[in-house]
Amino acid sequence: MLGFLIRLLPFWVREPLLIVIGSVLGVRLMYLAATGHGLVAAGFGLVFLVFTAIRVHGVVQALRARRNTNPAASAGGATADVAVPAQAQPAMSQAQAQPQAPSQAEPQALAGTGPRPGAGAPKKDHNPWAQAVGAVALFGVLGAVLWLGPRFMPSDDVSATPPASCSDETHEALPKAFKQKPRPVTGEELCEVLNGPDLAELLGTPGEKATTASGSDNTAPLTDGKVARPEAQVDFDTYTVNVSATYNDLSIDQYVKLMKYGEETDVKKLKVHGRSAVFSTDHTMKLEFNLGGSGGSGGPVEQGPLERTLSVALDRGDRGGYCEITVWSESGALPNDTALLDIAEKVLPKIPERRGR
Repeated sequence: MLGFLIRLLPFWVREPLLIVIGSVLGVRLMYLAATGHGLVAAGFGLVFLVFTAIRVHGVVQALRARRNTNPAASAGGATADVAVPAQAQPAMSQAQAQPQAPSQAEPQALAGTGPRPGAGAPKKDHNPWAQAVGAVALFGVLGAVLWLGPRFMPSDDVSATPPASCSDETHEALPKAFKQKPRPVTGEELCEVLNGPDLAELLGTPGEKATTASGSDNTAPLTDGKVARPEAQVDFDTYTVNVSATYNDLSIDQYVKLMKYGEETDVKKLKVHGRSAVFSTDHTMKLEFNLGGSGGSGGPVEQGPLERTLSVALDRGDRGGYCEITVWSESGALPNDTALLDIAEKVLPKIPERRGR
């Protein structure tokens, strides 16, 4: 249907239109091929460019043929104009030789000297250059709108898949450990702070949206539920971020000494917000569960991908308790330490400092 409508267009509108479409599609496909979309895009782009070159050649030939026909038409008109006076000379000589010709011949002679009747005034031809330029300008604007429109118009995918929310609409009673004063921060509060619109940009993956976000009000293991340890976790396609706050009496200096007995590597002490802090790298744990068969079974605990952790004291005096910011990915890739520092700058102000006890 579209091809039939295009064939109905005048030549000087149809051909520029096809040239614009072919060149835009050809250049676009070649650009996609150059940015890593494979040889298929390059092949289609080459086909469109060849199609466009053939159309340009046809337009050039038509313009040359039009120029060649114009001089011939003007030359034919001049010959007709010259022939009229040449034929008038014998008539004049005969009139001089026979002055006694009847008077009825005079109206006929006068009538013969006027302009000869014709088929009518020639129609004014349209300027092909004006048509071509107008068509190119029109469809150039349309092509620019189609090309640049998605950059300025909101995408349907963005509105269709909103980022994950922290609220699960279940509010369980807080453990007794969270009734201390000042009250420890809750997991939902940590999640709301962590799951901001700038988190993906801080991780160096702008444009990604959180797939899951959660917060939990846990207690530290081996403490009989007496030490609050809220945590929040946000998952992206590339990275996973976990933030926890442990309200125990362990200082960062003591924590660093314990690292000597663990498998932490790349340990580096520093100051964050005027508080003692330490970077460390460790392996996550990988658990496999086989639910098939009768009863199911689990495999041995294995080492998972590396994780990078920034531990920061909960107060400037490092009197106990710390906040941990951990990042890892399934591929094993880790962001720069700057990303963890930026996340700490965002999260720490929302965690009240512990006062001296």
